[in-house]
Amino acid sequence: MRDACSLPVTAAAALMPDAHVGYGLPIGGVLATHNAVIPYAVGVDIACRVMLTVFDLDASRIPGMRDKLKKILESATLFGVGKEWRPGDRPDHPVMEEDWSVTPVTAALKDLAHRQLGTSGSGNHFVEWGEFQLNESTAACKPGNYLAVVSHSGSRGPGAKVCAHYSRLAEDLHPELEKSLRHLAWLSMDADQGAGEEYFAAMELMGRFASANHHIIHAKIARALNQKVALQIENHHNFAWKETHNGREVIVHRKGATPAAAGQLGYIPGSMTAPGYLVAGKGEPASLNSASHGAGRLMSRSAARRSLTRSDLRRAASEAGVEVLSAGIDESPHVYKDIEQVLEAQADLVRRLGRFTPRIVKMAPDGERAED
Repeated sequence: MRDACSLPVTAAAALMPDAHVGYGLPIGGVLATHNAVIPYAVGVDIACRVMLTVFDLDASRIPGMRDKLKKILESATLFGVGKEWRPGDRPDHPVMEEDWSVTPVTAALKDLAHRQLGTSGSGNHFVEWGEFQLNESTAACKPGNYLAVVSHSGSRGPGAKVCAHYSRLAEDLHPELEKSLRHLAWLSMDADQGAGEEYFAAMELMGRFASANHHIIHAKIARALNQKVALQIENHHNFAWKETHNGREVIVHRKGATPAAAGQLGYIPGSMTAPGYLVAGKGEPASLNSASHGAGRLMSRSAARRSLTRSDLRRAASEAGVEVLSAGIDESPHVYKDIEQVLEAQADLVRRLGRFTPRIVKMAPDGERAED
């Protein structure tokens, strides 16, 4: 964060309580810049996001529906590095009818995007069933304990390729940056041969693509469950937005951070055994209207694989009453911070409206390389 704050384009910055090390900007870092966009401050998995769907069905029904719920998860999406649908299984969505030629990079990615549309990838991506306790009424849902599903994933291969191209371009355009700053190289929005505007257009398309992935997954689940949807919310947490702060337009990069403007709804997950929370932002200026995107890692993936076993993961899941259909050891609950402490540390940033408790979790199989 000190490196990011030293950039000549930086206007303001904030660090969320779930922060941990990442390339360039830390995960959990928020950075506002003047007229410039930093590809690595958005991240490799552009538009990684979460989506919560609450069904009009009491959570007490979960034990008697476990087999059905597991089958639904197994068929709703695909997990794993490079996973894609066979030609006859590819879903349709209006995002594929958009103009993918907005940049030369995205034009070459349309077919890959269609093959991966509605898939989930690997790393910390998941789809999980659980109990959702809503504490305050919304326009469509009254307080109660409901069956709900949460998904977490992003823009898959297309997003990674967009990041790789434009981050290399930014580094090439700024050879003056010392090695420690090279992942913070920026693209000007009015210079650099239009590279900044071009990246921004590609990023926004990846945002719509990532959102489509979640909507396809949740629509499949809703059809299979055949129950009315009572509440649905979604939010990006690897993205950049043009916003006004301190009376000036800036570009706010949130890399592993949830938008939290006053009254804005968001979802902050914990781990496969820890609760996640539906929150409303408080619009805190010091955080640039942001909050954490999860609990945050305590342990690197390599450290987790060295120190934990499948038995450790199974024991933790069993003690929490969670059934894990598949997951890597590097996503064991042991590798995450305490979500309750993280939420308490940002009580001035968000207000809790509801609590989701995982019950059936599906992630990429053990041994998969992380794409997040």
